[in-house]
Amino acid sequence: MKIKKILIGIDDSTYARNAAVYGFDIAHSYNAAVGLAHIIEPIAFQPEATDGFTGIQMNTTLGIDQTELIDIQAKQSAAVIEGIKKEYAGQLEVTSFTEFDITADGIINCAKQFGADLIVIGTHRRSGLDRFLLGSIAENIVRHSVIPVLVVPFIE
Repeated sequence: MKIKKILIGIDDSTYARNAAVYGFDIAHSYNAAVGLAHIIEPIAFQPEATDGFTGIQMNTTLGIDQTELIDIQAKQSAAVIEGIKKEYAGQLEVTSFTEFDITADGIINCAKQFGADLIVIGTHRRSGLDRFLLGSIAENIVRHSVIPVLVVPFIE
């Protein structure tokens, strides 16, 4: 099997940075193109609420409208991607993806769009109740991906 394109799922965590180290190391070994996918989970704004006691409208958005929030998130995503690229890419060809989606679905969709041969992601190594409540993004990607997935555990 020849690995020509590797998609690395990143965010601004040490877990993702650890996965990026592995992903770029493999990419350098195979001289593969890299796709960096940063997924932003959608935030639903709550409709304006009314204080039940006073009947006064309450602003639940803290003065930020949805368009402004999306712009802030996109800029932060670009900064995360640029930082990883600058630190690890070297001479490799890198394509950036910023998607507004559920994280696992977004990574799988970016891998399809990029034509990736391998997905590399980090894991928080959650267990027990934490994993039950929050789910496992890595597990979801492994279950639904049609290409190989390398899950890089973070070891302290």
